[in-house]
Amino acid sequence: MTEGRLVYLSGDFVPESEARVSIFDTALMFGDMVFEMTRSYNMEPFRLRHHLERLYAGIKILEIDCGLDIDEMEAATMETIEINKDRMPEGVDYQIMHNVSNGPLGLYSSVFPEGIKPTISINVWPLTWHLAGIADYYDTGVHSILTQQQSVPARYIDPKIKNRSRVFYQVANLQAHKIDPKAYALLSDEDGFITEGTGNNFFIVKDGVIYTPEGRNILRGVTRGTVIDLAAELGIPLQETNLEAYDVHGADEAFVSSTSMFILPVTKFNTLPVGDGEIGPTVQRLTDAFSGTVGVDIVAQAKQYKAEAEATAGG
Repeated sequence: MTEGRLVYLSGDFVPESEARVSIFDTALMFGDMVFEMTRSYNMEPFRLRHHLERLYAGIKILEIDCGLDIDEMEAATMETIEINKDRMPEGVDYQIMHNVSNGPLGLYSSVFPEGIKPTISINVWPLTWHLAGIADYYDTGVHSILTQQQSVPARYIDPKIKNRSRVFYQVANLQAHKIDPKAYALLSDEDGFITEGTGNNFFIVKDGVIYTPEGRNILRGVTRGTVIDLAAELGIPLQETNLEAYDVHGADEAFVSSTSMFILPVTKFNTLPVGDGEIGPTVQRLTDAFSGTVGVDIVAQAKQYKAEAEATAGG
């Protein structure tokens, strides 16, 4: 393995340790940076174009002139993957992170004699530590806590734009962790309907039907879309609808979805068991089917990465 991964930074490739965003960047001043996290399976990006399409929806709405169209961004992404191929641990899947802003504010142009340009970063990072940290949850499930902190309504900051202005996520995490340090925070809207987790989408299963919050005040996750597509392929009914805490307490199963993990079962909600508190058949069907689709046993992979991470730490 060649030492030192490289980051695509506004047209150049620089070592990870030298990848910087200016303190004068609009991303720091206003938080108006859009981002995406994609992952690979068998070292091939999964639904990269879906992630880039959402990235460019945010770029359009926030009027970011990044200087690259979506095809050029995709080409830069594939170049970043290729240039880092021999710099990554062999056989380890990776995340791809995109961050895009308009760059430094014009007010501070005197600091940049070469001229102001947009900030675009693309980096790849091994998924070993991401997956090691969640490996046990495939067996035990996670504890979801509905927090006092609510989602920001779409009329203020549209959560469908994946952006870095996410302090309300962090507040929700802090509140949930006061109840259970390992809990996954879950948010609601102004009417008390469940919206999403802090980086994941939420689902319940009742009488063989999957239910998930409507796409109004949530990030419409790429993996959420994958679950919807996969449920259709498996013949599992799925409905987008308003969900309350009451519905979760009466559910047979619950789970969350995100890019890095696909889905994790939720076996406890607000300190009480979901269903019988065990991993349910619908979660298992989806997990097995997705593993077959991507050609990776996602549970075994997470456990393998956990073992490798522990061996590295022990060494």
